[in-house]
Amino acid sequence: MGTYIRHACVFCALLLAALLANATRVQVVRSEEYNGNPANRRAAIARYQVPRGNILVDGVPVTGSVDTGEQLRYERTYGNGPLYAPVTGFSSQKYGTTYLEHAADGVLSGTDPALAPLPLWTDVTRAPNRGGDVVTTLNRRAQEAAYRGLAGRKGAVAAVEPATGRVLALVSSPSYDPSELSGNSEAVTSAWARLNQDPEKPMLNRAVRQTYPPGSTFKVVTAAAALDAGVVGDLDARTDSPDPYRLPGTTTRLTNEGDGCRDASVRDAFEWSCNTVFAKLGVDVGVRDMATTAQAFGFNDTGVRIPFSVAPSTFDTRVDRAQLALSSIGQYNTRATPLQMAMVAAAVADGGRLRPPYLVERTTRHGGETVSGSAARPARQVMRPSTAALMKELMAGVVEDGTGTNAAIPGALVGGKTGTAQHGLGNAGVPYAWFVSWAQSEDSLEPQVAVAVVVEDASADRGEISGGGDAAPIAREVMRAVLGR
Repeated sequence: MGTYIRHACVFCALLLAALLANATRVQVVRSEEYNGNPANRRAAIARYQVPRGNILVDGVPVTGSVDTGEQLRYERTYGNGPLYAPVTGFSSQKYGTTYLEHAADGVLSGTDPALAPLPLWTDVTRAPNRGGDVVTTLNRRAQEAAYRGLAGRKGAVAAVEPATGRVLALVSSPSYDPSELSGNSEAVTSAWARLNQDPEKPMLNRAVRQTYPPGSTFKVVTAAAALDAGVVGDLDARTDSPDPYRLPGTTTRLTNEGDGCRDASVRDAFEWSCNTVFAKLGVDVGVRDMATTAQAFGFNDTGVRIPFSVAPSTFDTRVDRAQLALSSIGQYNTRATPLQMAMVAAAVADGGRLRPPYLVERTTRHGGETVSGSAARPARQVMRPSTAALMKELMAGVVEDGTGTNAAIPGALVGGKTGTAQHGLGNAGVPYAWFVSWAQSEDSLEPQVAVAVVVEDASADRGEISGGGDAAPIAREVMRAVLGR
């Protein structure tokens, strides 16, 4: 009998060892495979068992969570969703996350280890952490002014604080309500299909993911390159600039919208946006120095994140002299996001220093305790301080006496540059209206805001569309909101 008992004990021990080995295989060796299996809903159920943390603007949440009472319990909500969609993105039980909802998902969902006050205890109990909060750098009044100014027209606005790189406004229009995508019902599926099929592309973040020909706003870069390279020494000296200007090596003649550009000084050409002067100026500077200055401003940088990625703005470095002439007035292959052009204006405003933009001020636990600080990074000098001082003069002149008078603000010094960018086959598309600017209150020691505005479908006849008429008033209201005027 004892022999049978021993055999049974050995057999049971072998069975137990086999069970333990299989449990180890399932829970350790193949855990990632099972966790990633679409049929495994446990991770999704656990993810939505606790409310998601919030995204804050001026200390006030613009997101929330609602208890649905279903298996995927908490569903995302958005306050004034279309206004903040280019910043928050969406958090969908069906389609995942985008923008801040994606970049800060670890904090917002509570899975970031930094949120656990007692990490070892959390690992043992596997109790879910309450989601943390993300405090943004946005200025609510500036965001609202930008959204109101676009009024549903296709376009975008980006505003930054020159001295820090803090993003103060980020608006894309037309927009959408991220709440439509939060759950997992048939209504969510229908909303997803409708939004993706909409020819107006409401889910496209035009402020950071769409690049445009910057048109004459790029003359800020060209003028800075010419000053730094020593091609221009006196802003008021007459230039050797024919009108029309024949593009080098071609029979194509470049003209201007207005008169008075022949041999115009850089100051007059900048104020009245003479294409012929700046096209020739770019050729005189040369590809190498033009490319160096453009890249210093941030063009051709594929690594910009705020913390979500920004589409790279481009300046073609492999061009002939005719193509360089067009590139120097923001045409040919030159492309920029509105955020990039706000950075250009900010660098001028901050004495030639460029602060990388960032959107998250800090992250906190649910109770408000700070987990991590801002993403502020050191500035880089993109032009000589003396060049930046002259560029501030030129931009201020545009608003005082040139094409940007619609951006003037009583009691503030404002600098700007208008732009009308051609595009489409044979330049047949409705031109884009641009305006880039910065503003400084009379009682302030430094500029407080830099703005870029692009309007795709400007509501004027083709010949009357201009950055000064369509985009400058929007920039003015954003700057006023930041200045408190």
